[in-house]
Amino acid sequence: MKTHTIDELQDIAQEVRQDIVKMLLKAGAGHPVGSLGMADVLVALYYTVLRNDPKNPTWEDRDRLILSCGHICPALYAVMSHVSYFEHKNLLKLGSFKSILQGHPDKRFLPSLETTSGPLGCGLAQASGIAYVARLDQKRFRTFVITSDGEHDEGNHWEAVAFAGKNNLSSLTMIVDRNNIQIDGFTEDVMPLEPLADKYKSFHWSVIDIDGHNIKEIVDACNKARAIYENPTVIIARTIPGKGVPFMENNPNWHAKAPNSDEVREAIKNIRNMKGAIEDY
Repeated sequence: MKTHTIDELQDIAQEVRQDIVKMLLKAGAGHPVGSLGMADVLVALYYTVLRNDPKNPTWEDRDRLILSCGHICPALYAVMSHVSYFEHKNLLKLGSFKSILQGHPDKRFLPSLETTSGPLGCGLAQASGIAYVARLDQKRFRTFVITSDGEHDEGNHWEAVAFAGKNNLSSLTMIVDRNNIQIDGFTEDVMPLEPLADKYKSFHWSVIDIDGHNIKEIVDACNKARAIYENPTVIIARTIPGKGVPFMENNPNWHAKAPNSDEVREAIKNIRNMKGAIEDY
C-alpha cells in the first residue's frame, strides 16, 4: 500500500464521513455519531498501522482488528471499501437483505472481518483470546481491538481486562473510543468511568492518552504500543461524537438515529467545510 501524508489521510477521513451519512440515509437506520467520531482512527489504522492485504484478507501473518462496538460499522465498512476490500458501491447496501454489509459486522456475509460483533463488551475477550493463542503459536502479528467507552459498563469487559493484564499480552492493543456518550446519555451520568487511565494501570496495562482526531497522534501511539513488551496497551482516544457535523456533535440523541435527506445535505456541507475538498452531494 502506498505511503500517504497526514494531509492525504485527513482528506480520506472526510470522504469516509461523507460515505457514512449517505449510507445511513439509504439504510434508514444506524449509528451516526460514533461512526463519524471514529473515522480518523480507522483511516489511520487501515492506511498506516495494520499489516494487512486486502487482496489476501486471510493472510496468516496479518494484524487482526476486532470491532467490539459493532454499531459503528458504517465507519469500518467505508474505510474497508477505500482500501479495496470490496467495491465502494456496496456501501449503499448497508443493512439490506443478504448484503455483505449487515447492520452489525457479520463474518458470515463479509469473510474479511475477523469476528461477528453485536453484543457490547465481548470484543476485548475475543481479542485477548486471539493474542493469547498467537503467543502459544509463536506468531508475530498484533491484535487490535476497538471498544466504546459505554461498553465499559459490562462486567465481562473487565474480566478480559484482568485476563490480558495478568497474562502480559503485549501483542494486544486496545483503542477506547472515549466520546463520553452512550445510548442513555452521557457516560459520566449513566455509570462514571473516571479515573479510566488509573483503572487500566491497576490491571497492569500501559496507557496512552491521545486526541482521537489527530492522525499523527493515533499513528504514533500505535507505534509506541508495538514497542511495549511488558504488558498490553490501551490507547484512550478522546473523540467528539458526530465529529464534523455540528448538529450531531456531543449529542446522545444521535447515538442511534439515521438522518433524513435534508439533514444529510446539511451534514455534507458541514463536512466539506472541514479540511479537504469533497465532491458535491
